Amino acid sequence: MAWFRRFYGENPMHLLALLGCFALVGAVVLELYPNPSAPLILLWFVAAVIAHDLVLYPLYALADRSLVLTRWVRRRVSARAVSVAATNHVRLPVMGSALVGLIWLPTISGHAAFVAYFASDLPPTVDFVERWLLITAALFLLSAVVYAVRLGRAAVRERAS
Repeated sequence: MAWFRRFYGENPMHLLALLGCFALVGAVVLELYPNPSAPLILLWFVAAVIAHDLVLYPLYALADRSLVLTRWVRRRVSARAVSVAATNHVRLPVMGSALVGLIWLPTISGHAAFVAYFASDLPPTVDFVERWLLITAALFLLSAVVYAVRLGRAAVRERAS
């Protein structure tokens, strides 16, 4: 295996995974080729990649970096180290809310109200924005409860030691 790693530069499983990805892309291309809307699908895909890589990724990387820097500054100012980091307790609900919002954006924005009615038998008057906000609030509430429990356990551990 050492010769393969020297020749290829990585584990053989990496090559296998890469070939599997290329096979999947090839199957999708062959499936879409006769479709008359294939150029529009390709344009949408390229725009999504560009929007993610050039716009969204720097924005949420900057937001995440600000969370990490806030924790670092707090540690530098205080003589006592932070016992439980809050970074992931903010990061996970934000990511969950953004993911739900992105997946259900047409329904939340009201552009797919009749599709939602057809699929779920809910009338088009149902306000999906309120439901998304309730899901977001529930995610943050659950995260806050978990953080409070972790803070309580850390305080008990510090008193015991």
